[in-house]
Amino acid sequence: MKVLVVGSGGREHAIVWAISKSPRISKIYCAPGNAGISKLAECVPIKVLEFEKLADFAQEEKIDLIMVAPDDPLCLGAVDYFTGRGLRAFGPVKAAAEIEGSKVFAKNLMKKYGIPTAAYEVFDDSMAAKSYLRSRNTYPAVIKAEGLALGKGVIIAQSEKEAFEAVEEIMEDRKFGEAGSRVVIEEFLTGQEVSVLAFTDGKTIVPMVSAQDHKRAYDGDEGLNTGGMGTFSPSRLYTKEIAEECMRNIFLPTMQAMNAEGRTFRGVLYFGLIMTEQGVKVIEYNSRFGDPEAQVVLPRLKTDLLDIFDAVIDGRLSELDIKWNDEAAVCVVLASGGYPEQYETGYPITGLEEAEKLGAILFHAGTKLDAEGRFITAGGRVLGVTAMGENLDKAIANAYKAVKKIHFEKMHYRTDIGVK
Repeated sequence: MKVLVVGSGGREHAIVWAISKSPRISKIYCAPGNAGISKLAECVPIKVLEFEKLADFAQEEKIDLIMVAPDDPLCLGAVDYFTGRGLRAFGPVKAAAEIEGSKVFAKNLMKKYGIPTAAYEVFDDSMAAKSYLRSRNTYPAVIKAEGLALGKGVIIAQSEKEAFEAVEEIMEDRKFGEAGSRVVIEEFLTGQEVSVLAFTDGKTIVPMVSAQDHKRAYDGDEGLNTGGMGTFSPSRLYTKEIAEECMRNIFLPTMQAMNAEGRTFRGVLYFGLIMTEQGVKVIEYNSRFGDPEAQVVLPRLKTDLLDIFDAVIDGRLSELDIKWNDEAAVCVVLASGGYPEQYETGYPITGLEEAEKLGAILFHAGTKLDAEGRFITAGGRVLGVTAMGENLDKAIANAYKAVKKIHFEKMHYRTDIGVK
């Protein structure tokens, strides 16, 4: 099979790495890809939203499957476009991807179908939002931009002042562009968060192994929200009993709700969950593999990922018995100093081979090759350093041993990944 993966980050590197193991693969392309991905796939200089160019390329090269990885193209209808051109594509159609593309749609869906989530209100006017915050006067409060904001459109305000600033940033200053035309104001839920991704073809839903993400920039969950500073799998808290509760109250009801709305979801559905004293609730949905969650979940997958993609597209997921490795996995993200705000790029990266010799899997997120063919930094999140171990403590130790081998100017990483 010839496969084209659409995207350019650590998640896409993990997907390319996983499908490169399939005996059915003859050639992998990635558009636009990155320097690390170029070691496994031919990178094609086409942007993720250039649907026509991507489809033209896929038809010229006789691509058997297009895997659309990022949220933007999914929410803008990439899969609809590719299938309309007679191409085989993995991922939800636009109407289904709205479960991520619109937080208002997602919250209303949960309310309508009784799926447990935080109480909320929606506002399209900043004065009304502030008036509600003033009358409610309960903190912390969660303020979310409605649309896609690269995982950064959620602000947890500790005071009225912070809440008003969040509303102004999102709705008046349009910090996240059109994503901020409406805001969702939610009650703050207390509990540990866990991520569970699931394969679904709209008839069957198969949860993957659990993971936990560290969103904040600094140790102890301090600092700004980022796209993720590291992950580990499995969660220490996600027991068999909780998994059964989630299947009963959240996973199956979500799949059935999307079917009832005429928006059958086929692809990877991501459940951002929080374990509260009142049971597990949904914080958010994503319509694709999480990043960096994919970088710990996919290394634990034993079943051929291509077989799963095919089964989802063909509506025969129930026929597969998806198997997972019992080992734990930990991913530490190496970021550019200053991320997620201002940071510099272009610094040479050393020690990658030494880290790989220790058994680490390196997923490139923001790297490129310089004129001499050396890896240099080219983004805020630079590398995901993933290591396996017979338990979480061993995997943590193995990941940090590998991290110690890698160096670049102003390198920043958290030292407490996996200890939640």
